[in-house]
Parts: sequence; structure tokens; C-alpha cells
Amino acid sequence: MKDNKKGLVPRLRFPEFRDAEEWNDDLVKDLVTTVTPPKKLTSDQYEHEGMFPVVDQSQEYICGWTNDEHALVPVESPLIVFGDHTCALKIVDQPFVQGADGIKILKSKNVIEPVFLYQYLLFSPVKMESYKRHFSTLKEKLVVYPEKKTGEQQKIADCLSSLDALIAAQADKIDALKTHKKGLMQQLFPREGETVPRLRFPEFRDAGPWEIKELADALTYEQPGPFIVTTEQYGTSGIPVLTAGKTFILGYTSETHGVYEQVPVIIFDDFTTDSKYVDFPFKIKSSAIKILSAKTGYSLKFVYEAITMIRFDAAQHKRHWIGEFQYMVVSFPSLEEQQKIADCLSSLDALIAAHTEKLEALKIHKKGLMQQLFPSPEAITP
Repeated sequence: MKDNKKGLVPRLRFPEFRDAEEWNDDLVKDLVTTVTPPKKLTSDQYEHEGMFPVVDQSQEYICGWTNDEHALVPVESPLIVFGDHTCALKIVDQPFVQGADGIKILKSKNVIEPVFLYQYLLFSPVKMESYKRHFSTLKEKLVVYPEKKTGEQQKIADCLSSLDALIAAQADKIDALKTHKKGLMQQLFPREGETVPRLRFPEFRDAGPWEIKELADALTYEQPGPFIVTTEQYGTSGIPVLTAGKTFILGYTSETHGVYEQVPVIIFDDFTTDSKYVDFPFKIKSSAIKILSAKTGYSLKFVYEAITMIRFDAAQHKRHWIGEFQYMVVSFPSLEEQQKIADCLSSLDALIAAHTEKLEALKIHKKGLMQQLFPSPEAITP
């Protein structure tokens, strides 16, 4: 046992490797060679379908398709694709075409299994620093690994890959549920220019057409006032700080004064027209957020779902609720039918949320397992 290898063992090893030697260490540049593609496609050359997948440095595994066989990168064993600007990391086990510039295609040398190296680089990633090239940083990253001939690399790779498959399957379930909800909403709400939906619950089939009204007829709004929280006030626990965009929860604050508690409400970004349904106490990021509540005779959840179906081109640097969004028209049935539709969609939302929690639990489980299966970064710093 060499002194300079001291500590290069993981906290968790499979039983058959518990008495095996300590791990080796090398820099990434000594473990891989780069692969030069025959040609690269520009983004305007991507197709929606084709024989061969196009891989670039975006977060999507496949960003497009092509039939250009002259651009094909052959794959005999899995290749690692690294986004030089984005630090996105992908493992590709089928022939593909490189999309645009900005990726490095890495082939593992014989001493290390490609999937093991890929999982290790996920465990110890390169930190993205603005929009610069990061391959020079990746090349100097230290990797520790057991001897390939013992089979320990493959065992770890198989274990983590099986978890990846579970995570991907869970993500597919969520996508399928979201697609189902979207399709159901297209049936439960009238099409543009119509006042009767294509699908109604049995007790409302003879209830007649829906009534067309403006959103302002169904909703009241208020300015956020003292509920605004600045970035400097964010913490890791306490009251959530919200925005209406994709991120939704920006952070937390321990300041309890001025917490908005009269929920449920819709928060509406007056600049982007993004909206979120909120049923828990909160604070918000900026004065651009309007807080919308339902008037008597209207289901807030129903109105929220109707808002998500409105096609509206939001102009930049313009306030839309005060301007024209509140005057957009929506078809409304009776309150009872509104509530029935809202309950149906809420049950789907609950199912999506439950599957999303399971997905997050799987990701956390994998992260924790990797911390056990690989030596800690502190132990391997040269």
C-alpha cells in the first residue's frame, strides 16, 4: 500500500471488493482522447425527425435529427460529450452527429470504463463560470478509480446507470401526466370562438353554453405592498419568496412581517404574464407581481387553468394586467361546473406533484449513493 494513495478508497464498496487495493488517480487529460467529428451541423440544419440524433451542448440529450450520414460520429463504445460552454455532460452509446460548436467528444482510454468516468464526472463536476470555455478546467480534474480488471468500475457504473434508468422512467411518467392534463384541458374548455366544451361531466351536459366574460369580471387584484423581499434577505429556510416564472421559489426569508396569508391566490407577473397558483403563505420578489383573487361566484383554480390556456404575446417592458390582460375574454360555466373541472385538474396536479417528489427523492438517493461510492473530493485533492 503506497502512502500517496492513502485515503483513496470510498466509504462504501461492494462486498467482493472490500479487500481490494486502493484506487488509482490520474488527470482527465491522461484518461481520454478527443474525437474529431467529420463535420458539424449548425442549429438551422437540425431537423424534427431523421435517421441520426444530433447532440450539442444544450441540456437536452438529443437536440434534433438529421439524415446526413457524412457527419456521423461512429460509436464503438460509449463516448462522453462535454459542453465546453455549458458544462453539460452526456454519455452517448449510439452513432450521432455533432450539433454546432462548443462540445468536446471524449473517448476513454483502456484503463477506465467510459460509463464509470461519466458517473464520476457527474459526481465531481466542473463548475460553470459564465459563458467561457471549460475544457481546459476539465482536463486538469483529478479522477480516482479502481483497477479496471477487477470489475469494480463496471459494478459501480452498472449500479448508477440502473438508478439513471429509474430516474428517466420517472421523468417520463411526469411528462406523460402533463401531456394527459394538457389534452384533457383542451377537451374540458371550449375552443376559441366556441362556448361549449367537447367534453362535459354527465350532470352538466344539458346545462347550456358557457358565458363569455372578461378576466376582470372574475378576478380582483392588488399590489404586493410590504410583501416584497430583496435578494439580500434570502435565506435557506422560513417563508418562501416567489416569482411567477419557471423558477417559482427563489429562496426563503425568516422575516415574518408582511407575509401574505390570504391564500389561495394567483400571482401574475405584469411584464411577462407568467402566473402561478399559490395555496401557502408567501412573500414575493418584485412589484411587478400582481396578486389575483377570485370574486364571488368564481373558482380561482378554474380561472387559473383558463389563464394558462390564453395565448398572449407579451411585449417587453410593458405592464399587461393594468393594460390589456384583464380584458381578455374567457368562457365560464356555472360555479358548480367550474368547481368540478377544478377538482378534476387538481387531482391530476396532486398526482404530478407526488411523482415529482418521487423523482426528486430518486435524485437525492443517487447523489447520496455517489458520495458513498466515490472518495470525497477533499480526500483526492493533489
